[in-house]
Amino acid sequence: MTKDQIIKYIAENAEISQANAKVALNALLEAITDTLKKKDKVVFTGFGTFSVAQRKARKGKNPSNGQVINIPAKTVPVFKAGKTLKESL
Repeated sequence: MTKDQIIKYIAENAEISQANAKVALNALLEAITDTLKKKDKVVFTGFGTFSVAQRKARKGKNPSNGQVINIPAKTVPVFKAGKTLKESL
């Protein structure tokens, strides 16, 4: 499902215009992004939790030539599905 499809879905189900649905979706995504930048969690009870994890530096292998490379440490976003979401699938 693309962002445009989500906007159409929200507009139809919430009985609002697509313009308002787009504004609402963008506000939600911005709120999640800003919260993760602060290294906080975003919890949607039953649906899931967005959080931030720290990956350690490690060694890897370049698949094209087999050469060992250093992969630096980095911060990554993580999503853990909630109980209700898991059960619905």
